[in-house]
Amino acid sequence: MENVERDVAEALTIIQDNYVQGDDLNYNGLFKSAIDSMLHTLDPHSNYFDAKEYQEFRTSQRSQYFGIGATIGDLSDKDGKVIATFIKATFDGAPANRAGLRYGDKIVEVNGKSMLGKPYYEVRDFLRGPRGTLAKVVIERFGTKELETVEIIRDAVSTPSISEAYMLKPGIGYVAMTGGFNRTTYTEFVEAMRELKAKGMRNLVLDLRGNGGGLVREAFMVANTFLNEGETIFVQKGRIRGFSQTYSSDNGSPDKTPIVILVNGNTASASEILAGALQDHDRALIVGENTFGKGLVQNPFNLEYGSMLLLTIAKYETPSGRQIQKDYSDGNLYNYYTNGGTLDDDEKPKPPKGDPKLTDSGRIVYSGGGIAPDVMVETPTIPTARARFQRTLMNPIFAFVLDLSYGKKRGFEPYQVDRAIRFDHDITASDFPITREVFDAFKKFATSKYSFTSKQIDTEREFIERMLRTEFVTSAYGSQTSFQVYNEFDPQLAKAVELLPKAEQLAMEGAKAQAASREDRERP
Repeated sequence: MENVERDVAEALTIIQDNYVQGDDLNYNGLFKSAIDSMLHTLDPHSNYFDAKEYQEFRTSQRSQYFGIGATIGDLSDKDGKVIATFIKATFDGAPANRAGLRYGDKIVEVNGKSMLGKPYYEVRDFLRGPRGTLAKVVIERFGTKELETVEIIRDAVSTPSISEAYMLKPGIGYVAMTGGFNRTTYTEFVEAMRELKAKGMRNLVLDLRGNGGGLVREAFMVANTFLNEGETIFVQKGRIRGFSQTYSSDNGSPDKTPIVILVNGNTASASEILAGALQDHDRALIVGENTFGKGLVQNPFNLEYGSMLLLTIAKYETPSGRQIQKDYSDGNLYNYYTNGGTLDDDEKPKPPKGDPKLTDSGRIVYSGGGIAPDVMVETPTIPTARARFQRTLMNPIFAFVLDLSYGKKRGFEPYQVDRAIRFDHDITASDFPITREVFDAFKKFATSKYSFTSKQIDTEREFIERMLRTEFVTSAYGSQTSFQVYNEFDPQLAKAVELLPKAEQLAMEGAKAQAASREDRERP
């Protein structure tokens, strides 16, 4: 080890003294690259954070940032040039909401600097800043040409773990736990369950699609909600004493609600611990696609000068003994993150092919590559060229909804939204239906003001109607509620609802198997 340290120091001295551009080198960057390269030979998840990155990492763990609390979006002309950036939604209780900002407010200036022509991501950076500082925002309410200066004190803006929780239909609750596991996840979940049960929930769809993980203790607490006292939730196996431990439920009266869990290739880490625990105990039916396969435990080690080393110190196993971690032996990070750890062209994670294990009721599950769903339902895909074309439709859709929501088109008064956003609304069929008249009006708008043909608009009718309604719902009830529109067209969610009776039957079989196992252990 001493020889290695001496060689590294000597190599750095040689670079300083002899490299042709040595006077211009960023030695901090050079040092960081060296550590990153060293760590990536270990595994894909050990990382080095310099002082600035460490602060950003800690902020992400707090699930909040400092700003005004608004979703913004830019509008471009038919040639793709950004015209301006607008407020699209505010968050409940956030500074922008308290200041009265609403859908369609054009952001003209921030602290004396013009925002016209700037894309949304540049405007976003001007709106964010240290807590307690002033953002003096000049807005133009759409269609009025009148400027108004709004003084907003930046504050902490929460990014919730649960983006949406509502009743899909009578008796069936839906919780979208898509924002990762942060410090408030379990608290959010308890509140969501309480509200849904008050509305008559008897079955639950828990959506973990896109949930990349986070704080394992929060995933543990969610699993603990549904598992009997003494049942294993996950096992941590490390090299050093203290890093190996079995974590079990301590819940003497677990919730008995039947559950279907939705997963996909971006369901990772703590999400896989939760899904794997409930699958192994037959407590939930898993629907969707193979999960990512991250089953390594990282521990932070603080370094001098504010930096941090996040080092893998253990592996996770599910209650049945399955390893969650997929193979990373080829050392190619691109393949690891896109092709499920293989050199194949298929970008979906591969199903686990390791040792077979048994759930409580005797079903076979496999180790070593994430969590395979009990029922496979693939995400619908469309050709890249078509997806690119659909993105070009978003500008006329936004512009058209702005016109209708501010009453600029006669005959469409029910689509006018002359108020701030109302939160906690579950949409119904009567909320902004896209009638033939609305679609025809959009077609006329898109073909006259943008470079689209009637045939192009007709071909994408389903997509356009969905996005129009999403945008209208956003204008009235916010971006989180608009998620409910997407769910109406989601085949994976529809299958999850269809399979809820099977989830209930599975839970009953698992409970019987556990009871029989206890009797066997207690028999003299």
